[in-house]
Amino acid sequence: MNNPLRSLPQIQTLLDKPAIAKLPAQYSRPETVDALRKVLANLRRDLLEGATTSLPDFDAPEFSAHIGAQIEAARAPSLRRVINATGIIIHTNLGRARMAPEAIAAMQIAGSAPTNLELALDTGKRGSRHDHVEALICELTGAEAAVVVNNCAAAVLLSLMATATGRSVVASRGELIEIGGSFRLPDVIAQSGATLSEVGATNKTRLSDYENAIDADTAVLLKSHTSNFKIVGFTASPDRRDLARLARQKEVILMEDLGSGVLIDLAPYGLEDEPVVSDIVKSGVDLVMFSGDKLLGGPQAGIIAGRRDIIASLKSHPLMRAVRIDKLSLAALEATLRLYRAPYDPTVRIPVLRMLSDSVETVRNRADRLAQTLVTVGIKDTAVVASGAQVGGGALPEQDLESFAVSVTLAGMSPDALTAALRRAETPVMGRIERGKVVFDLRTVSDDEVPLIARAVAQIAAP
Repeated sequence: MNNPLRSLPQIQTLLDKPAIAKLPAQYSRPETVDALRKVLANLRRDLLEGATTSLPDFDAPEFSAHIGAQIEAARAPSLRRVINATGIIIHTNLGRARMAPEAIAAMQIAGSAPTNLELALDTGKRGSRHDHVEALICELTGAEAAVVVNNCAAAVLLSLMATATGRSVVASRGELIEIGGSFRLPDVIAQSGATLSEVGATNKTRLSDYENAIDADTAVLLKSHTSNFKIVGFTASPDRRDLARLARQKEVILMEDLGSGVLIDLAPYGLEDEPVVSDIVKSGVDLVMFSGDKLLGGPQAGIIAGRRDIIASLKSHPLMRAVRIDKLSLAALEATLRLYRAPYDPTVRIPVLRMLSDSVETVRNRADRLAQTLVTVGIKDTAVVASGAQVGGGALPEQDLESFAVSVTLAGMSPDALTAALRRAETPVMGRIERGKVVFDLRTVSDDEVPLIARAVAQIAAP
């Protein structure tokens, strides 16, 4: 008789209560019913597990307010802004490259009004979406022609399907990489309908290995930039120019998958192992594929640049429609590419490059500002510490960028508990844990995000 489960009301009974009866008009009946069902299910579970022995006052305004909060939470966007204070500039889990304001503005125009996506305004006839960026890509890379698809994996798959289906692809064992999400290059080659011919050893592949593997069935020599790992010590690989000469002699195609391609030299910023796309093209590689949303600093895209005849075959391939780039990404990519041309300085306008090129003094000043702000809002256990940021995005795995961070400790709260609370903040903050403290690396934080971090920590620390 005293079993509280018997006192749980029916959904309709709750809907008839005056305070709750207003909710279907404010939201909708299905949303209200769904929220009530979830709340009752949680109450039933807590009662069975002994977590509670009493029921709330279903007639109280607090209960209807709780139901309204549940509906609001369900309505909140799943994709939210997050502050990246991890020190990883191109963080795959956090959306990779943040785009320039010009790219965001271009997307807004492309999404809010009709555009000449596939219309030639000068003739009034059907045009090609590739025309909006092809000339820009060729100008910046030195390639004869170019085409863009929705990501770099699609770029590799399309390139192989258009050139090597039913034939063989020669690749070095040391370059048979696995990219994000467990996608492996041998699997991509198999999916294209080509046969993989592995040459060389894991650490050493010579030009003669490629030459000896070429036969009548060979269509492509495929190089892959090992951007997400590094083999050191007793190693060797042929120069691209020698491979290009061999490909011409044997009348096969030389392709290179760069993964994360860069359009400017990063050596002045201490990053020396990332090849510039124009240098790859100049070396004689027939086709090069690279991403738009990594070191280039734009939207997700797979850019293919190279010989005009090969690009033409890619554009007409049946797979192209399945992997073509959408209008919003295309608009953002065009705007981003334009920032590589005078009078713009891409290291100033493109966020990824700005983070890479920021001086240590600039990062230290930002860290000092955060530490001072935290002290102002009552967080005393904080300190500015030296840090090492990373490029991320599968690029330059062994090269750290000198940086500064702010460490924080809250009394009575473990680092794990603090990071969990930061993820639940109004604007979630992602830091990292080092030596028992939560650390915010300021190389990946913009100036306007400094007060947001301080506010999040202060709200968690508030009694």
